[in-house]
Amino acid sequence: MQTAEAASVAKPVQSATRAETLAAMTRTGPDTVAGRYLRRFWHPVLLAQELPVGRALPVQALGEELTVYRGESGEAHAVAHRCAHRGAQLSVGTVEGETIRCLYHGWRYDAAGACTQRPAEPPSASRATIRIRSYPLVEYLGLLFVFLGEGDPPARPHFPELERAGVLESSSYLRHCNYFQNLENGVDEAHLPFVHRQTLFDVLNYAVPEISARETPYGLVQTARRPDGRVNEAHCLMPNMLTFVYPASDDPAVQGWTRYLSWRVPVDDHTHKTFILEHFDVCPDSEASFRGRRAQRREQIAALPARSEVASGILAGKARLQDYADRPDYLLLGDDVAQRAQGVVQDRSVERLGRSDAAVLLLRRIWARELAAMESRSEPTAWECRIPLSRTSES
Repeated sequence: MQTAEAASVAKPVQSATRAETLAAMTRTGPDTVAGRYLRRFWHPVLLAQELPVGRALPVQALGEELTVYRGESGEAHAVAHRCAHRGAQLSVGTVEGETIRCLYHGWRYDAAGACTQRPAEPPSASRATIRIRSYPLVEYLGLLFVFLGEGDPPARPHFPELERAGVLESSSYLRHCNYFQNLENGVDEAHLPFVHRQTLFDVLNYAVPEISARETPYGLVQTARRPDGRVNEAHCLMPNMLTFVYPASDDPAVQGWTRYLSWRVPVDDHTHKTFILEHFDVCPDSEASFRGRRAQRREQIAALPARSEVASGILAGKARLQDYADRPDYLLLGDDVAQRAQGVVQDRSVERLGRSDAAVLLLRRIWARELAAMESRSEPTAWECRIPLSRTSES
């Protein structure tokens, strides 16, 4: 039976207004409606392990550049990308206590962005009005979250389900296409039997599912029902998060399926980073050996040709995806190729959609409604930020 979501757009998009709305979802700079909407939420920008004490790094998110540094106390801070003096990049400077000093002329800024020292200026020269922007930053579950919006940030991220006993891993990857393609991919389980053959998704990719979707207090849930009655769910947490459970490992230490939570964070309109949290149910006695095997797997992947380069070769016709089926990251490689094959920014105005696109269509309608609220200066939906229960069963 065809869903209402699919029935409404089972033909090419004709309306210029609709095409403009679809395109607006892909543009995330500070002067865009989607960019303003995304700036109402916390976004991860770095893995905590990437930022040692006393180091500063340049970060780009939502088309905006900033500096993230970790003070000598271990606390991380985020300030503007450039010095107010002559525009030098602050991340090449030095961290002193909880401040950062510009490499070029030594101007120093505290974590609130206030200039506290200008060494070449006379002591009587006022520094009171010299400031650079600072950003609220939260370190949680191995990720550094930054709030890029104006005013007070929303409640900090809180996911108690990921704080319980077991092994929690954080990771990230860069993908050279627009973030919305990956966001839609997460609620498109119909691609599993094609993109993800011979992967850990073998318990799901054996048949093409029937897809349905409904809006929830946190975003939407996509339900995929196989012909044999197995039901699986994936949840989109607005605006750019995905969570589900999946058979993440055949490691004997892992009990049951693994909880997955990710964010699709635009770097700019042509590139995005995905930040991933995975919680493995591992008994304490097996934890050390499990961590060792996971570290070995990461080392194996790091020693291989970069996944993005391999994907580029496949897209150029120099190889086939199935030629790399023995890579430990074959699942991610498949997604990389499939999403980049849509183009750097997919042209959604020429699509032909059907019943299997029910969740994608619902996601777009929700986004269109939220962006319309932003344009009309009314208040968008107050979404719940929580991990819902996921259903995966035989019936």
